[in-house]
Amino acid sequence: MTRKTFIGHIPGDLLYDAQYDMWVRPDGAEVLIGASSFGLFLAGEIIGFTAKPKGAEVSRERGLGTVECAKTVLAVHAPVSFLLLEANEAAEERPAILNGDPYDAGWMVRGRPTAWEAERGRLVDAAAYRAHVRRVEPAAEFL
Repeated sequence: MTRKTFIGHIPGDLLYDAQYDMWVRPDGAEVLIGASSFGLFLAGEIIGFTAKPKGAEVSRERGLGTVECAKTVLAVHAPVSFLLLEANEAAEERPAILNGDPYDAGWMVRGRPTAWEAERGRLVDAAAYRAHVRRVEPAAEFL
């Protein structure tokens, strides 16, 4: 069976965690967090998403929730530490949103960062993230 090549969008206005293929959108004193289109490509079609409950304190690299794929359940690792303010209930109810619109309707959680200044430097811009994707998937195409 031939493996598909990644063809997707990496928005230029976000920050990325290349280790876990997550994105972060700073929004005032809060952050919106989701899985990158490349991370979703690697995981396969998401058929379930469950976030930790509102009020949970999530440390960087720890699970902010889980996604279910066809063959496994995966922990979703936090790109930064935060207090969970809101989970995307629409994505929990209809996980296809994550696959189809990962950067807008398919966000996963909204939180208040708890160590932003110390952890922001671990995140990369879109150009560096595209370079990461190309190292993993040399034939990748960006829309």
